[in-house]
Amino acid sequence: MKSLSSHEGLHCANCGTPLAGEYCHECGQSMHSVLKPMHHMTEEAVETLLHIDSRILRTLPALFLKPGFLTLEYFAGRRMRYIAPFRLMFVLCLLNFFVLHLITSRAIDQNVDRHQQTVLLDRGADFAQAADAEDVRDLFDSKINALNAVQTFGSDTMAAQAASGKQQLREAANRRLAELHAQPLPAASGTVAAVARSDDRTPIKPVQIGWLPAFANAELTATLQHMQDNWHDYKHGDPASREAARERMLTGFFGKLPGAMLVLVPVFALLLKLFYVFRRRIYMEHLIVALHSHAFLFLWLLLLMLLGTLIGWVVPHAAWVGYPLRWLRIALVWWAPIYLLVMQKQIYRQGWAMTLLKYWCVGWCYVWLLGLVLLGAAVLGLAH
Repeated sequence: MKSLSSHEGLHCANCGTPLAGEYCHECGQSMHSVLKPMHHMTEEAVETLLHIDSRILRTLPALFLKPGFLTLEYFAGRRMRYIAPFRLMFVLCLLNFFVLHLITSRAIDQNVDRHQQTVLLDRGADFAQAADAEDVRDLFDSKINALNAVQTFGSDTMAAQAASGKQQLREAANRRLAELHAQPLPAASGTVAAVARSDDRTPIKPVQIGWLPAFANAELTATLQHMQDNWHDYKHGDPASREAARERMLTGFFGKLPGAMLVLVPVFALLLKLFYVFRRRIYMEHLIVALHSHAFLFLWLLLLMLLGTLIGWVVPHAAWVGYPLRWLRIALVWWAPIYLLVMQKQIYRQGWAMTLLKYWCVGWCYVWLLGLVLLGAAVLGLAH
């Protein structure tokens, strides 16, 4: 317990006001010096961390399990024991999109690995369906190009498997050509064909909008050029170019999403203000409702992604756990609309009929706004 101390005769070093406590009542500056030994700074850092942890333990369960509770506590002036709404929403937003980016990237990498394994396991069984020698040669060329890509960009083991697979495909193609009484394929050169990158794109025509300054037109032109380059590399480039374009677009998309959601929050608060204009609440109150609503949605989506990842990890090793986990995921999915409805009822104190009507209208408008935000983030990600 801190001992009582007298501040009589002490003055604020910043404004000179006589001190009555540890902080100046005029300017708010602390009487304590910031020039402290390192161990004092470490003690303060630990104390601050524990204080934040205690607020997290009080905030997150209430946010997820008690619809409208945090908002009503904030309106009632009981704020110090909980994390501030904007900080809570922003941290959960960043954490949510970080995890989403990791899961998305991992899923795409797994799809690429599966595609490579499919290419390596191809033994040319579909040559038997070729109607003529030209179809056999076209099919053989496409399979060889796929194996060349794996041999060039895959691991050493995959490169060895690709070399063996090309020989087996050549034998299968020659067997079908013999059945069609056609000439066999020419002998292999023994070298790996380079995976060519088609670069037939045309430069973007410079944007010339009269009422925009020159730098804005130049920025728009560069953005459109980046969009064309990324899309061209992703659709027509070699595997390395496609991977680089995919990573650029994903990074741009998830990099723009937090900022886009920050734009959506005040717009959602404006929607609440319009639908509850006769409740005589100021816009800031609706903004607090919007911040807590989005904080809940980010926490809900985070838990949903983590639960889905847990199911993917556990079920292959313990199938009996999958049944309760899937039911838990279904309950979690339904919890979001129920939570938001009860939260709206708790805060605005209207009857169920009017609450349901406004809930549907606000939700319909919000879905369209969210779609526009996601589309804008996707376009900006394409231009990254």
